[in-house]
Amino acid sequence: MEFSDPYKSNDDPADDLFADVPGEGAPGDGPTLRSSLDPDDAPAPRRRRGSGRGGSGGGRPRRTRSDGERQQLLIRRAIALGGGLLVLILLIFAAKGCLDARKNRSLEEYANNVTQIVNETNALGKSFFGRLKDPGQLSVTEFTSEIQSDRSAMDGFLSRVEKLDTPGDMSSAQDSLTLVYQLRSGAMNEIADKMPTALGKEGADAAKRQIAAQMQVLSAADVLYNRVTRHEVDNTIASNGASAPPVPRSTFLAKPEEWISVEAIDDALGGVSGTTSTEDPNDGLIHGTGISSVSIGGVTLTPDVSTTIPAGTDPTLEVSVQNQGTAEESNVAVTVSYGGTTLDGSIPTLGAGETGTASIPLTPAPTGEVTIDVSVEGVPGEQLLDNNEASYTVNFG
Repeated sequence: MEFSDPYKSNDDPADDLFADVPGEGAPGDGPTLRSSLDPDDAPAPRRRRGSGRGGSGGGRPRRTRSDGERQQLLIRRAIALGGGLLVLILLIFAAKGCLDARKNRSLEEYANNVTQIVNETNALGKSFFGRLKDPGQLSVTEFTSEIQSDRSAMDGFLSRVEKLDTPGDMSSAQDSLTLVYQLRSGAMNEIADKMPTALGKEGADAAKRQIAAQMQVLSAADVLYNRVTRHEVDNTIASNGASAPPVPRSTFLAKPEEWISVEAIDDALGGVSGTTSTEDPNDGLIHGTGISSVSIGGVTLTPDVSTTIPAGTDPTLEVSVQNQGTAEESNVAVTVSYGGTTLDGSIPTLGAGETGTASIPLTPAPTGEVTIDVSVEGVPGEQLLDNNEASYTVNFG
């Protein structure tokens, strides 16, 4: 087997790496190594497929953003985001402002309603205690009828307080205000119930003590309102930035020291004409009347029992009065009161031992459950008035 000599030159000088290249080098120089990187002889560089982020090598090179363009894009995005955030903040503040304004209006309206009720209550107190201090020429019947009207007015105030549209922040103030008027309503009802007895003879001392005790309750209600309720309302208005005048002080019982003793009540009631009787005619006869029965549309009413009157019944109160004396009586006055309304009737003539009836139309017609107070004025010379008063609870269906 023949092996070629690796150091032996080939016959073709072009294949000899050490052959002389014409025109290169000096004559006589040694063989020159032909560069394989000769531009004419070097193969064209091959493009790598899929190189770069632009996809295949055959497509157009992807144009990349410069740093300046990227920065401008980020700035524009930041401005848009900031603008949107600003709009959102403005919308939130606008919504909060609307809610705060609505809340403040409701707080102010509540305070104004409380102010109106308290002012009216103070006016009632001035009238009530003014009448006790100076009943003038009021008869027992007229005096007790006025007290019944005051009781009904206080019940009306309690109803208005309980129906107040109360904002959430005023819940504590509303609770104490309701308690104030519950105390007042209870006290006025007790005073009205005991007044006829206090103006009579039998049981008068006990009734006066009970009235004096209720005067203390009325005084306590004033203290509770002035020390607690009033400040709760004003502080809630101030803490919420609302605008409303301070609610007024309560002066229903302006001078408690004048009314909380039995002696004070006794002195006040002693000025009511007819406490014992009207002027005695000195005719040697017995004078006296009493309520025999009370009915509406043929339905007899019973004290201390609720009676239902069917709808459509003619609301006319029939008050039957018996002459319990031995003398003939004339112009026997009958008074009816309910819900702040007072109506009068009379019986022209009532013979000894006879029973007469006073028909009194209830105008305006009552609705729902009401208390009807009936009073027969004492005739001249009448000594016992306990059976001249009665109260009835009626439910008008």
